[in-house]
Amino acid sequence: MIEKIKETASFLKEKTGFHPVAGIILGSGLGGLVKSIDIKYRFDYSEIPNFLTSTVEGHAGKLIFGYLEGKQIV
Repeated sequence: MIEKIKETASFLKEKTGFHPVAGIILGSGLGGLVKSIDIKYRFDYSEIPNFLTSTVEGHAGKLIFGYLEGKQIV
């Protein structure tokens, strides 16, 4: 399991070069926050090694890297 996590982390680091200070999970009612994010990278879950795809209806199934109030977030 740890090897899969390392593979996923390595993929994302290589693609983005980001070192986020925070991760935000957006759900019902919070999706609008994405409009405040200066998005630099966006990945469909299916593009990310070892990531599960979302089965929740209406869920975008995307991992976003960007800036919120000058801070790197995911």
